[in-house]
Amino acid sequence: MKNLHDILKKSNYKKLNFKVSKTQHLLIKAKINGITGNFILDTGASNSCVGFEGIDYFNLTAGKSKTKASGAGATGMKTQLAKNNSLKIGRWKTDEFHLVIFDMTHVNEALQQHKAKPVHGIIGADILLEGKAIIDYYNHCLYLQ
Repeated sequence: MKNLHDILKKSNYKKLNFKVSKTQHLLIKAKINGITGNFILDTGASNSCVGFEGIDYFNLTAGKSKTKASGAGATGMKTQLAKNNSLKIGRWKTDEFHLVIFDMTHVNEALQQHKAKPVHGIIGADILLEGKAIIDYYNHCLYLQ
């Protein structure tokens, strides 16, 4: 079989490296509105999100949201929504990127209990679907088209 990277490169996929944390989370750097942050790559998260502190950090305009967030042991959390942001992961980018904003304290506390570094947010299935993502777990690579 041909090299996966060569095949995907011919189909205009961008190769992005990720790291695996002490907690076995996939970690990736991304830029929101031109500002770099650390994110968990989470195929089980329906939407990409940041914590409330990300509003100022990433220059987000947060609006009201009726949606309640749940996951990682917490449910019914209030959210806000930030629409029409730019997202860049490596050489891949998208505009009109929407982010869910919620209290990520429980996520970062859990990471820190395992001596892992905190994150700014989560890159979820919304971006993975838009980018037609292919994850190469063995080589720690994410491919986005």
